[in-house]
Amino acid sequence: MASVEGGGLSVGLELASATDATVLGAVSTEAGYSFGVLQLLRPGVQEAILAGDQSVGQSFFPSDLQVTNATYAGFVLGGISACDALDSGVEILQQKCEALVKRQVQWATHLGLSAVLFSYPTTGAGVNFARAVNHTLSMLSYTQAWVRICIESEDGDSWKKWNLLRTLCEHNTKLSVALELPAELPEESLLLQWLAEPVKAVILPTSAFIANNRGFPVLSKRHQSFVRKLMEQNVQFVVSAKSADENIHPSGGLPAYQQYIQHLYRTRPEPDVVDKFASGYHDYLQQPLQPLMDNLESATYEVFEKDPIKYQEYERAIYRALLDRVPDGSDRVTVIMVVGAGRGPLVQRALQAAVASNRKVKVYAIEKNPNAVVTLRCRKESEWEDLVDVIHCDMRYWEAPEQADILVSELLGSFGDNELSPECLDGAQRFLKENGISIPSSYTAFVSPLSSTKLYHEVSSYGDNAHLETPYVVKFRAVHELGAPLPVWTFEHPHRGLKLEPGSPNFNEHNNRYSKQRFQISQDAMMHGIAGYFEAILYKDVMISIHPKTHSPGMFSWFPIFFPLKVPLYLSTGSSIELHFWRMCDARKVWYEWAAVPVLPASDSTPETALVGGASTIHNIGGRSYWIGL
Repeated sequence: MASVEGGGLSVGLELASATDATVLGAVSTEAGYSFGVLQLLRPGVQEAILAGDQSVGQSFFPSDLQVTNATYAGFVLGGISACDALDSGVEILQQKCEALVKRQVQWATHLGLSAVLFSYPTTGAGVNFARAVNHTLSMLSYTQAWVRICIESEDGDSWKKWNLLRTLCEHNTKLSVALELPAELPEESLLLQWLAEPVKAVILPTSAFIANNRGFPVLSKRHQSFVRKLMEQNVQFVVSAKSADENIHPSGGLPAYQQYIQHLYRTRPEPDVVDKFASGYHDYLQQPLQPLMDNLESATYEVFEKDPIKYQEYERAIYRALLDRVPDGSDRVTVIMVVGAGRGPLVQRALQAAVASNRKVKVYAIEKNPNAVVTLRCRKESEWEDLVDVIHCDMRYWEAPEQADILVSELLGSFGDNELSPECLDGAQRFLKENGISIPSSYTAFVSPLSSTKLYHEVSSYGDNAHLETPYVVKFRAVHELGAPLPVWTFEHPHRGLKLEPGSPNFNEHNNRYSKQRFQISQDAMMHGIAGYFEAILYKDVMISIHPKTHSPGMFSWFPIFFPLKVPLYLSTGSSIELHFWRMCDARKVWYEWAAVPVLPASDSTPETALVGGASTIHNIGGRSYWIGL
């Protein structure tokens, strides 16, 4: 049912007037829909059972059901009746409703329906509804559980209902949202928070469409924008109509709705170069590379060498540095040392910058990976010849024959310093002249609170503490940032006046960091983790960045980093969240620790204080789950 067919997407039909699966199937197929939504019970059956005319515990009769066999199991999504009375407050009625809901779910799983659809109660708190749903989730093997939530208010009540339900159901991964869009949408922030939720289907009542000048149904500009965002999440769509001959829109009939949705899908904007590169990796967890401890494979180098922007900016930075360092017409030879040279892309860019600036250079390519050194030596023989010396050595321990004018490195990770650029360049700066230039000259890490049910489910699915205390490199899609990123710390190079004592227990203490940043929460949200980014100044005003506001256009060498929370935190409108970050080191390793602490809003009588018992744990204490080897 979820497969994309013929270059489009899956669009289903809910028809209130349909009396059984055969009728719905015939109408849907004729109108071009790929599946149907149908209540499992016939009209009046629920009322009769709850009134006592039929035992709640006995099997259904064929006359009770709109889907009586498995013929339409692959076509029908089954609506569950009796949900609305689960929070009626009448104990006997609630018990009968719960039993009736359970029987319907058992019938749906017996038939092998792909999904069942619960409707959130219109009255009551929804707690007993959540209990009934939670009990049925254990019955589901392949059948999915969707909960119909209608966006109907400006105050975020719809999301609060969903959040209450999924929290009471222990964030169960079997539970997803079928989001119904009304004719009038709330403000943008209340829409965007749904992008971080497990929305499996979008229900569009025919009343949510407007007629164009030819009478065909279309969506408003705001609806189109939101629907296209949801299409990126691989959701399915359901058109909800009262009858096959409904005349809200004079032209096109039932086929026109699904044809218009398919049109919106086909005419989405082309993905940019970063999204094309990230195809298949959106919201996919990857552990950060450790190029200092591990030797990267050739394929890894090759992927990142395809970045069209990073090396362009590095060449521009080297070019600018050469112009500043050597006057026009001078015969002075500038010594450039590329540390962590990999397979040589920065070496090549340094040589191109020398030609463009009409400066003479001598380039050293220093690389510890013995396999990458083979490629460097091949390139020296075939391309670079005497312009480049290839050195097989860890930059921290190399005894250079001369000092460098310009030290070039690309040792940055998604959090700036998480691939140990500070430690590597501390060792390498020994052979940089007193007035030498480091490219990059600095880099800053940024964090922001993040909501993403999908990422939380992915991490928690491992079922152990270690994965919940490990940061991951992720190309974000199904996320909602709860605040603009703020800086946590900066490293600058060269580190003037630094005196190292390699081998001593505390030689790396100067690279320890601690930062606290506070974010104001503008709407109720569930926080699942922390997003991390970096900005790097290569030389003067030449920079590269993965910060959302300053992202280098077209650069794809780095995705953001995600620091999970073991237990999601509920954040209320008007509150604040403090993110505490530590970068810790010992003689063998570097690691991060992190914590999130909600704080009360200030008032005239009460200063802001931490909410007692409301904080997360401090994650990854002592590097027990994740560390980066020196």
